Amino acid sequence: MGYVKRKYNTKKVGFSGTLDPFATGCLIVATGQYPKLFQYLKKTPKSYAATLWLGANSQSLDIENVDSVKVIEPLALEKIQQTLESLKGELSYYPPKFSAKKINGKRAYDLARAGEEVKLKEITSTIYDIKLINYNHPFVHFEATVSEGTYIRSLGAIISDKLKVDGTLSSLKRLNEGAFFYDEEKALDPLKFLKIPQNIYTGDPKFLELGKKLYIDYFESKEDGEYWVETEDFFSVIEILDGEIKYKLNRVHKYVG
Repeated sequence: MGYVKRKYNTKKVGFSGTLDPFATGCLIVATGQYPKLFQYLKKTPKSYAATLWLGANSQSLDIENVDSVKVIEPLALEKIQQTLESLKGELSYYPPKFSAKKINGKRAYDLARAGEEVKLKEITSTIYDIKLINYNHPFVHFEATVSEGTYIRSLGAIISDKLKVDGTLSSLKRLNEGAFFYDEEKALDPLKFLKIPQNIYTGDPKFLELGKKLYIDYFESKEDGEYWVETEDFFSVIEILDGEIKYKLNRVHKYVG
């Protein structure tokens, strides 16, 4: 975070989520007032490329805390492919103990590192697609497209359990977050990535920019829902409900440096 603040000379920085310390890849970063837009962005599903190290065991389910390695016999390629295929759809599981989930206000990974008991609630994710890329024993390389909030480390543990061997992730790369792909820290126009539709406002733009009361007659679409609307320099997010207009986010500058 300090690096981003220094590079872009800003005091406010927000992230769309987190990446595990050993992971690389796509992460949406916003400065100033733009973190408020995260809920409106096309940032799901997410895709990952991962490597599962068969025979290795780690309490954190990744390469950072490997405590033992067993030499195991190579597995049948078909068995691995069938195991991955079986995970498609809704999947219920427990998040890793070494995760950013909070328990009574404390991060799970802080409790785990302190040797305290970690009890996390079961969560459900959607595995839209998962496929084997390569099997070079003892490493299984796979890609997965999943719903937001999915723990790929847990996915690796589930694969290992189904194969009846120890296993931990040795590499993890986030390929994309919805419509977002890594592109050398390139600045993006947020209006091109909003998941809500645009509405056309025909009234006085100063009313919109100053947050004054807006009237349904001045909108092209009058149907209930959330929309983004723009003036020459700013845009806002509004909600139409039963003919009334409510600001959800107002006077966001349209230009990103």
